[in-house]
Amino acid sequence: MKRLVKHMCVLMACLAFTGCVPENTNQANKNAVPSPVASATASPSPAEDNTAAKTDVLTLPVLDAFFADESFSGLLKTRLQLTDEQVAKLKDLAHSETGALNEEKAGKGAGESSTARSEATEKIGALIGPEKTRQLAALIGEQWAGASDETSDKTAARPKNVPNAVPTDSRIVVNAPAYRMDVFESGRLIKSYKVGIGYPQFPLPTGLRKAQVIIFNPTWTPPDEPWVAKMKGVNAGEKVAAGSKLNPLGPIKIPIGGPSLIHGGKSPAKLGTFASHGCVGLTTPQIQDFAKVLAQLGGAHLTDTELIDYARDKTETKQVKLERPVPVELRYETIVVEDGKLHIYRDVYDQETNTEENLRAVLEANGVRLEDLTETERTQVLEALAQMSGKQEAGAGKPKETPSPVASPRSSSASEKKANAGKKTTAVAKNQKEIVIEIAALNGKGYPAPVALDTGSGKTKVALSAPPKREKQP
Repeated sequence: MKRLVKHMCVLMACLAFTGCVPENTNQANKNAVPSPVASATASPSPAEDNTAAKTDVLTLPVLDAFFADESFSGLLKTRLQLTDEQVAKLKDLAHSETGALNEEKAGKGAGESSTARSEATEKIGALIGPEKTRQLAALIGEQWAGASDETSDKTAARPKNVPNAVPTDSRIVVNAPAYRMDVFESGRLIKSYKVGIGYPQFPLPTGLRKAQVIIFNPTWTPPDEPWVAKMKGVNAGEKVAAGSKLNPLGPIKIPIGGPSLIHGGKSPAKLGTFASHGCVGLTTPQIQDFAKVLAQLGGAHLTDTELIDYARDKTETKQVKLERPVPVELRYETIVVEDGKLHIYRDVYDQETNTEENLRAVLEANGVRLEDLTETERTQVLEALAQMSGKQEAGAGKPKETPSPVASPRSSSASEKKANAGKKTTAVAKNQKEIVIEIAALNGKGYPAPVALDTGSGKTKVALSAPPKREKQP
């Protein structure tokens, strides 16, 4: 099974030692050296165990990624008892669907993830039946989340039912709906990055992983896929050298277990949106800056001079092993209390997380009940949940069914009613990613605000501060 996990993402190029790319450039790097397998020594974090493997990640492009590993077909025959004919038909179906995927339009419409999952269930069910389809979805969900991956971090146990938890140790936290990656050192947030996430058809997984190695100037071996044939100067199976303009991996990739990487090569326009096949995407300056921060966190020696040398000699692949594996927590939280404000993010992967039940859990984790909010605050929050659910288009007005608190809420004061009289609910744009609501009762509470946020629009010192050229001696 470990071999399946290590090779399943040839299509997505997001396996632990592969890379993932933004436009029609899924890939696998067969030449990368496996990461060390040292045990993580991270201290427990009070993060909620809501990042367990989900079984609702099955899409046909994801299935096609699994078929990139030759052993996957055999696994379907032994574990699911599928026939050779059924496996062949599944493979053709998934391959055809991936070839037809238009990634430039991915993420432009509402409900794309749920549509991709339902279409996969329907089409696969027609071939192998509903029960076998359920078993297949469970198998892929398990592997997609790295449940049996040796690079998953099972040593950092986490108490359940604590949403928006702030780590007490050193780790990386990525929240996909927020398009944000945070670096914590001994429980203190020291750096934040705006990132790109996986397309709706290739969602960023959830779970607790670990980073163990930083790979500079990775090579790329294109898989035998329809989209590769459309690329100029690239042939399936022929290695693309490190530093080549045809290599979509960027200058650095960091395997984080299962089907995911943190890697560079993205344009600033790809940050804060769908940009990969299940990976965390950064610009080149961002990944160079992050590599230095990660190395320090993991006890590795990586100087500015070495970073500059690696960037200068783009044709030589180098690896820096971390002395201490760094936990990487992949979250999917659409309701977040942050620095006293309530952030409600769009449910980008249609996981139906913007619910009153989840809202109550988040509020109560911060010592606040929904009934403690003012009438105006409750109205704003509940409308925001509906608007960010991904099911309501801009300008459609209020949701048809607005949930309401079950207990008697605190009534608004006369002065508050007067202050809010005549106020209209602002329409939410179709592409709006979040709604931020100030809640008086949450003042001073919650997850920390971004620190030294790198939005990818600027250039880091590490990326550009090359030493001056030496003058030739006479």
